Amino acid sequence: MSAHPEGDVVETGGRAASPLPAFLRITPAALLGSRRARRIVERNVTVYRRSWILLVSGFFEPFFYLLSIGVGLNHLVGGVSIGGRTIPYTAFVAPGLLAASAMNGAMFDATFGTYFKLKIAKTYDAILATPLDVGDVALGELSWALLRGSFYAGAFMVVMAALGYVVSWWAILCYPGAVLTSAAFAATGMAGTSYMRSWQDFDFVSLAILPLFLFSATFYPLTVYPGWLQLVVRGTPLYQSVALLRGIDLGTFDWAMFGHVAYLVAMGLGGLWVTARRLAQLLLP
Repeated sequence: MSAHPEGDVVETGGRAASPLPAFLRITPAALLGSRRARRIVERNVTVYRRSWILLVSGFFEPFFYLLSIGVGLNHLVGGVSIGGRTIPYTAFVAPGLLAASAMNGAMFDATFGTYFKLKIAKTYDAILATPLDVGDVALGELSWALLRGSFYAGAFMVVMAALGYVVSWWAILCYPGAVLTSAAFAATGMAGTSYMRSWQDFDFVSLAILPLFLFSATFYPLTVYPGWLQLVVRGTPLYQSVALLRGIDLGTFDWAMFGHVAYLVAMGLGGLWVTARRLAQLLLP
């Protein structure tokens, strides 16, 4: 493909070359309409067939937190009052750790995996030499990170049920909420990774993830924080998931849940679009 010196678009190889830069040609409709993204997922499945142990590594951190709280801390804290009802501390913490598990599962591939393929192995350069484009890469990598996060969430829910930390049958609906959490964090993680310059930049990932894990009402009710800090926490992404999953597990539904869902959907779509545009800037002429 080439453009005429006068600025006209010239047909070469059966395709029309646009005078616009590649990253400006990425539209939401074209991105979400990708039909070849599954090839990226198939590639990742093939790669991980011999490294399956890496797929389960991120599940254990929130699992051990949950187990230790149930064995020890639960007996010291007692019950937690929410919405006029008192529930065991383990039942309070479990949905928060489910949200953290979904986040961890998606973020690993979305950050470390994406950076390695983009900057070290140059995997995406090779992929773009095929008929696949940056939209396929972005959506395919998001789908793979989403599968991993969904696996973590499903396994964690089985553990919750086995230990008796599920409050109501509504908890079944926590799974799609956890999948949405994985999608939102995976897309945002990929977008952030596209701006990283070296491995040292991953310190910023840890700097973001740890406070989210500790202070997004995962371990304590929101009311224990000072008023100004409550406002900050309410604006964080993990809090949206924690509040959503905890409300579903308890069977307490309100209009605020629509706000949590809208926040996570916007976060996921925005991250996916930024990722595709950044990959086009970095990899295409």
